[in-house]
Amino acid sequence: MTESAIPSTRRPVTHSPDSALTPARAAVAGIAATAAALGVSELLAGLLAGATSLVAAVGQLVIDLQPPGAKEVVVALFGTNDKLALELFIVGVSLTIGAGLGLLARRSFMAAALVFAAFGIVGFLAAGRDPLASTLLVGTATLIAIGAGLWVLSWLLAGGERVTETGMPNWSRRSFLVRAGTVTAAAVVAGVAGRRLLEGQSVAPDAGTVDIPPPSDTVPALAPDQDLSPTVADLTPIVMPNDAFYRIDTALLTPTVDAATWSLRIFGLVDRETTLTFEQLVALPLFEQYVTIACVSNEVGDNLVGNAKWTGVRLRDVLDIAGVQAGATQLVGRSVDGWTAGMPTAWVMDPSREPMIAVKMNDEPLPPRHGYPARLIVPGLYGYVSATKWLAELELTTLEAVDGYWIPRGWAKEAPILTQSRIDTPPYAASLQPGRVPIAGIAWAPDRGISKVEVGIDGVFSEAQLSRPISDATWVQWVTYWDATPGEHILAVRATDGTGETQTEQRTSPAPDGARGWHTIKVEVG
Repeated sequence: MTESAIPSTRRPVTHSPDSALTPARAAVAGIAATAAALGVSELLAGLLAGATSLVAAVGQLVIDLQPPGAKEVVVALFGTNDKLALELFIVGVSLTIGAGLGLLARRSFMAAALVFAAFGIVGFLAAGRDPLASTLLVGTATLIAIGAGLWVLSWLLAGGERVTETGMPNWSRRSFLVRAGTVTAAAVVAGVAGRRLLEGQSVAPDAGTVDIPPPSDTVPALAPDQDLSPTVADLTPIVMPNDAFYRIDTALLTPTVDAATWSLRIFGLVDRETTLTFEQLVALPLFEQYVTIACVSNEVGDNLVGNAKWTGVRLRDVLDIAGVQAGATQLVGRSVDGWTAGMPTAWVMDPSREPMIAVKMNDEPLPPRHGYPARLIVPGLYGYVSATKWLAELELTTLEAVDGYWIPRGWAKEAPILTQSRIDTPPYAASLQPGRVPIAGIAWAPDRGISKVEVGIDGVFSEAQLSRPISDATWVQWVTYWDATPGEHILAVRATDGTGETQTEQRTSPAPDGARGWHTIKVEVG
C-alpha cells in the first residue's frame, strides 16, 4: 500500500473564526486587554500632571450621581475605605465588561473595538468634569490607553490557541496563558505605579518650606488632667494625630494645589468682591484653637470624629474685608474641585464661636488629604455643611438660592453636631477577668460642651470622671472603674451637654441629620 492509502489517525485542525479560540480564552484576552488599558491610563495620569485617572473619574461620576441614602449605606459598610471599595468595584466591572468584549471580538473584532472605544470615551467625558484636569492631556492619555488595550486584544486573539476536532488543545495554550498573564501582571504594576505617582503629587511641603507666620494668639500646652489616655489603655487620645484622623469626602483623588498659585475668592452678596492669595491670607492675624469635627454619617459608637489643634485666620476677619450684606443668609464654601457646603451666615457671625480658615493641623501645614493649603473649620456643624477642604471660594448668598452638595442627596440643610458619646474600652464582646475594670471613652457636643457622662452597667447608671475640657468646642474623655463580676453584662454610655440636654436612648440612623442613641455593648466576665 502506498503511504497515501494508509488511514490517518490524526484529525485536521479547524481554522474557522468561531473555533480558532475557545470562549474562555477569548474572555481572558478581553480581561487582559482591559487591564492593559486601565494600567496605561493610571500610569499616564501619574506621569502627566493634569491627566487624571479614568478609574477615579468614573468613580467620581458615580459618587456625584448617587441616589439619596447611598452615602449612609456605603460608609456604614466600608467606613473610611469607601473610596477604595468603589474603585475596586469599578475595576471589577470594567474587567467583567472586558471579558464580554473578548467574546464579542471572537466574532467581530471591529464591533468589539467600537464598544471598547465607547467605554474609553465615557471615561474621557467623566474625567473632563474635573476642573483641575487638562482636556488635552486627558484626551491624549485616553487615546493611548484605548490603543494599548486594542493592540493587546488583537495580539492575544491572533496568537490564541487553536482547537482540534476532538476538542483537545494543542500546546499553544501554554504560550497564550503566558502572554495573557504577563500582560495582566504588567498592567497591575503600571496601575499601582501610576497611582503612587498620582498620590505623590499631593504631598504637602515640609513645615519649614511653607511661609506661614507664627500665630499671634496661641493656646496653652495641655495639662495632665486634660488627657487621660496615658493612664487608660486603649482610650482615644485627646488630640488625634494627623495620620490617624478620619477622612470622609467625595474626592477619589486628593486635589493637588500649589499654594504659590492658590487664591481665595469672596463674592456674592458682598460690598467688595475680594480675592486673596495665600500670602495675603496668612498675613492676617493667625490664631490657634482645638476643635472637634464629625461626619454626619458616623454611626453610634463609630469613629468618624476627631479632635485637632487648628491654626488659621478668623473667618469673620476675611468676610469683613469683603463686607457682608444684610441679605446674605448663607455662606457657601466651594472647593477647587467644585464641591460645596452651605451654612447659615448667622452661625458664622455668632461671636460665641470662632469659625476659621485653617492652614495648619496639629502644628503642621494641612496634609493634602485634609485640605491643603486651606480649609474651613466651623465649630458645632457637621462637616458636610461646613468643613470645605481645598477651599477656593466663599459665596455669600441666601439659604434659598443654593443647596450644598449633599442637600439634594437627602441630607438636612442645617446640621448642628448632636450630643454623642462612645465606649472605647472594653471593646464589644470582650472577655474580661473578674475584678476592677476601666470603662472609658469619649463624648462630644461642640460647641455646647459636655457637662456630664453617665455609664450604665446592666441598666444602673453612675457618673463617670471627665477629663478637664479644653473648650466647649472639643470632645472630652471619660472613665469609670467597675468591679466586674462573672456573667454576661450590658454596658451603655450617655452624655449630657452644656445646655443640660441628655442623649436620647432611641436609636436612629445617621440620615438626615446625624445618628442618635446610646452606645451599648455586651461583655462576658468569667
